[in-house]
Amino acid sequence: MMSRELYIGVMSGTSMDGVDTALVAIDGHHLELLAHDDFPMPADLKQRLLDVCLGQQTNLIEVSELDHLLGHLFADAVNTLLEKSGYNAGQIRAIGNHGQTVFHQPSGDAPFTMQLGDANIIATKTGIDTVADFRRKDMALGGQGAPLVPAFHKTIFQSSDSSVVILNIGGIANISVIRPEQPVIGFDTGPGNMLMDAWCQQHTGHKFDQDGDFARRGKVCQTLLSTLLQDPYFARSAPKSTGRELFNLPWMTQHLANQTLKPEDVQRTLCEFTATTIARDVLSFQSGPQPTLLVCGGGARNPLLMERLTALLSDWQVSTTSDKGIDSDYMEAMAFAWLAQRRIHNLPSNLPEVTGASRLASLGVLYFA
Repeated sequence: MMSRELYIGVMSGTSMDGVDTALVAIDGHHLELLAHDDFPMPADLKQRLLDVCLGQQTNLIEVSELDHLLGHLFADAVNTLLEKSGYNAGQIRAIGNHGQTVFHQPSGDAPFTMQLGDANIIATKTGIDTVADFRRKDMALGGQGAPLVPAFHKTIFQSSDSSVVILNIGGIANISVIRPEQPVIGFDTGPGNMLMDAWCQQHTGHKFDQDGDFARRGKVCQTLLSTLLQDPYFARSAPKSTGRELFNLPWMTQHLANQTLKPEDVQRTLCEFTATTIARDVLSFQSGPQPTLLVCGGGARNPLLMERLTALLSDWQVSTTSDKGIDSDYMEAMAFAWLAQRRIHNLPSNLPEVTGASRLASLGVLYFA
């Protein structure tokens, strides 16, 4: 049995609203969150990243500079966590750094995924061995390279006689489906907070819709909702994954052509869109007397979205992972701490039934301090 070790997970998701860090003690299959922090991302850096993500013309100099700047940002986030928590670099076995995804294209003639954040800088600046580049090994094996968190969910959540679905609502929403005596299933359902955040910021100046108040002032436009639901992504079968390269504000704008709607009605419709696409997929995995949906990520703090999920999934017990002892805000950061631990000990960390990879593999590349 492996002895107790400390790892730090670093996660910056598609929302780019900050860098989540989680200090985790791992002892066999037992995990304990010892400390966590949310490190801000500078507005100018976020805008430069969004420009690249949304397909604006760029060059190798810009991409390389972003890689460098993110390396320092992630290292600073780790060092700040250590300072606040009272732990030191010598106590940490390794960092698991997801990096900032700027493009994810898992299909086509040349599948690829790109996460930025120079792990050499992170390892050097923190003095801690760093594991990064988690997705490309899975893709080299024919997989989607995403989602990777279901393997972590399988470790910490169990299903007895009913379905348990873990739903992460970040910029993109993804689910992990755990059912009795069946393989784990996991995939991206579609947009999570991404479109709601972008629309809210454009029309209110706020980064996100606090408590769903902006959306509550509006009404669902059924015509717009029906149009959004017709996107081919939703008809595809798993394994599948997506991101900002598909679902973005320009994608939204083209669906609003020739429609005159109040901004708050669009916001309300986007909330319903996220809830509907999630609920449709979750319902398809209902089994047992008490199916359970456990929500994590930023969307878990949107009461309107949670209300709509509860209403659309009336036969399900809907709550957050925090209710099960796993902080809903730091689930993904914890997952990358766990993924780092798997790589350090050369243990498999993907689920081929989830990603479509041809075999199990220990994901990530180790950068020594």
